[in-house]
Amino acid sequence: MNNSVTNTARLLGAGLRALLVLTLVTGVVYPLVVTGIAQGLFPGRANGSEVKADGRVVGSSLIGQQGYGSEYFQPRPANGLGANSLNTHYRLILSGATNLAGDSEKLVQSVDEAKAKIVKDNSVPGYTVRPSDVPADAVTSSGSGLDPDISPQYADLQVHRVAARNGLSVTRVEKLVDDHTTGRTLGFIGEPRVNVLELNIALKDLTADK
Repeated sequence: MNNSVTNTARLLGAGLRALLVLTLVTGVVYPLVVTGIAQGLFPGRANGSEVKADGRVVGSSLIGQQGYGSEYFQPRPANGLGANSLNTHYRLILSGATNLAGDSEKLVQSVDEAKAKIVKDNSVPGYTVRPSDVPADAVTSSGSGLDPDISPQYADLQVHRVAARNGLSVTRVEKLVDDHTTGRTLGFIGEPRVNVLELNIALKDLTADK
C-alpha cells in the first residue's frame, strides 16, 4: 500500500514538473524568442505594418480602408464586411466575402451597378471611361474584404478624376501611380499592385506642395 502511494506521488510529481517545464518553454521562452527575432529582423511587420503620415499612425499597409473622398483614389469594394458606426474607414465587425456564386443575380446586379458608378464618377471633361475599361477588382471585393491594394489598371482609370479634383496635371498623377506600383514578388509571384493608403498619402503630400 505504501509503495503504491509512493509511486503515485512520484508520478504526480513528475507530471507536475513536466507540465511546469513545458509551460515555461512553450508558453514563455518560445514566444519571447520568436518575438525577439521578429522585432529584430522584421520590426515593421511585427508591429502591424503600420503606415504613418504627419507623425501619426493612419493605418496598416495590410488592411484596406473605405470612406475616401472623391478627390482620392478609391479601393476595392468591401461587400463582405459588417458595418459599424464608430469607424467608417475600418469596418471590422467581421471580415469575409459575399460567398455569392458567379451566376448569382444579386452579384451580377451588384457588379453592374458598381461598374456604372465607376464609369460615371471617373468620366471627366476630355476623358470618358467605357464599361469595358473597368477591371474586375474595381467591382468585386476580395475574399477577406480587406484587400489594401488595387490593380495598376484600376489606379490608371482613376487618374483623370483625381487630377481634375485636385487641380493637378494628369502627367503628375500618372507618375505618382507609377512610383507606387509594386511588381510581382520575385518577378513571378502574384500580380502588380498599388497600395491605396500609401498612394493617397503621397497624393495628399503632392497637393499640399502644389
